[in-house]
Amino acid sequence: MSRFFSGLRDGIGFDIILVGAALLFLLALAGAPLVYNVLMSFQQVDMFTLGSLFRPFVGFANYIAVVQQPEFWLVTRNTLIFVFGSMTGQFVLGFALALFFAQNFPGASTIRGLFLVSWVMPGLVVGAIWSWILAGDFGVLNVILKSLGLIQNNVFWKSDPNFSIWAVIIANIWLGLAFNMLLLSVGLAAIPRDLYEAAELDGANAFQRFWTITLPMMRSTIGAVLSLGLIGTLQQFDLFPALTEGGPANTSNVAGYWSWQLSFQLYDFAKGATVSVMMFLLVLFASVIYVRSTRHEVRG
Repeated sequence: MSRFFSGLRDGIGFDIILVGAALLFLLALAGAPLVYNVLMSFQQVDMFTLGSLFRPFVGFANYIAVVQQPEFWLVTRNTLIFVFGSMTGQFVLGFALALFFAQNFPGASTIRGLFLVSWVMPGLVVGAIWSWILAGDFGVLNVILKSLGLIQNNVFWKSDPNFSIWAVIIANIWLGLAFNMLLLSVGLAAIPRDLYEAAELDGANAFQRFWTITLPMMRSTIGAVLSLGLIGTLQQFDLFPALTEGGPANTSNVAGYWSWQLSFQLYDFAKGATVSVMMFLLVLFASVIYVRSTRHEVRG
């Protein structure tokens, strides 16, 4: 018995306890709700059967009904635009800032720290700030664009069907910019400086050094940033009720917010669960691609 308790304290048994505790935590708070949500997407759910686990099984009827919804393809298009626009803006601007602050000029660390303010702010607060910035009649963005001569009349970013989705994209880029910059800065710091010095001695210019050294050496970091960016963008919820509420006429609605509307505004919990399962499959597919693309680096 003493050997058994000794193993639990400082041997392999202790490691198993730590890993088991983490797994139980994940199963209880993530695994069980996920299984319940998937199960709900194959059932007939209403207000009277919501508290029951066993409900009438309807197969793929909920999935067919979701696809046949008149707003399905509009929401799908908006989701793709939102994900692509947000990830592109966050990654390109984040990479540019990471390269800029990698020069280690005086005050670089202080200025870089200021960018982290956007990362720690709640989404609803960010949405409220950008709601004022993007206001059509008194917004700061319209004033700046007018002063630069880029627009003649005010743009109603939040209520114009042509710009409403871009209003949320702009706010989301600002919200996730610091996170991308931070991860990419860590990847840049891990690249040996000797490689750049050797390439410079061989006559490589700045672009050639970036293309042949920086990008290949940061492949795993870039993959992680894009994967996490995809997951975070699909999970984004707070900006939509704070800015557009999915309107006007669903022109800024995306899958995550639509799932919430179906479940908690229309009380169609089965269709809401179905939409969220579709999103989960998309994230799972992207994660598999990322793991397969970086598998040889993990093995090395």
